[in-house]
Amino acid sequence: MQAQLIALDWGTTSLRAYKLAAGGQVLELRSLSCGIMQLPKTPRVINGRECADGFELAFDQACGDWLDAQPDLPVIACGMVGSAQGWREAAYCDTPADVANLGNSLQTVRSLRGTLVHIVPGVIQRSALPNVMRGEETQVLGALQNLAVDVSNELLIGLPGSHSKWVEVAAGCITHFDTFMTGEVFAVLSEHSILGRTQQQGAQFDGPAFDRGVRVALSADGEIGVLSTLFSARTLGLTGALSPTAQADYLSGLLIGHELSALAAVQRRRRNSGRLPSVILIGNSQLCARYSRALDACGFTRVTLAEQATERGLWQLALAAGLLDSSSR
Repeated sequence: MQAQLIALDWGTTSLRAYKLAAGGQVLELRSLSCGIMQLPKTPRVINGRECADGFELAFDQACGDWLDAQPDLPVIACGMVGSAQGWREAAYCDTPADVANLGNSLQTVRSLRGTLVHIVPGVIQRSALPNVMRGEETQVLGALQNLAVDVSNELLIGLPGSHSKWVEVAAGCITHFDTFMTGEVFAVLSEHSILGRTQQQGAQFDGPAFDRGVRVALSADGEIGVLSTLFSARTLGLTGALSPTAQADYLSGLLIGHELSALAAVQRRRRNSGRLPSVILIGNSQLCARYSRALDACGFTRVTLAEQATERGLWQLALAAGLLDSSSR
């Protein structure tokens, strides 16, 4: 099949390049450790010119040969490549945000080979405590692609990670989202606090220890808050109730449990209902498996996992921006 689009998911630590055919079908995928904070540094010749610019080097490494074969292929990119530290800043779009207004707000940068790279803006939610996302908006739009509009109104889309996002949608629009720094806090506590002193890496995931952490977060003991229950990751080890290899998964369950307990309370209050919404998870399969396990314990009983959300979202945005012929749908 003939390629019709190059789609880039360009984050802080990694770069994924997709060569897409009609309908967004993936012809080829490349994963590189060339995020915006880990750009190549060795100069090389690009389009007949010596180049030392990290963004140019990473771009050429990711898809230069694809463009050699098809120079007119349109290119679209999402993620931190559009941040203030990126290749070209793409200003945030305000909520509510959908495919149309994001697709009409792309910023461009022209590469050394003459290719225009179209960069997707992030989304900002303005309030007393503003919230932002870059890259996740594209994944959300990709997950919504094949859903009926009326179904999407009952959805909560979760993107677990260092900064987990929980996104509310209505009629195909991103209307509200919350961010939890659960993954980053777990890493900091495990690597730089006293809680990590007694942890040992286990050979495999310790489900019972993880579940115990979730239960503590949801229990009466958990009502005092995460800053208090965190100390149990140490004391349960000191008293022999948790082995060193179980402590990391216990801590993970404790933090995720507090995150989802707060999320459930907020969802019930916002919806003025005891009924929790269906959840679609997007992200790393192992991390999503942990979240699915904890979501069930928190009362979220309808949980599914989205696939190919990023490339589907980039394809839809390229269509909305007019980068593709309408017959390519």
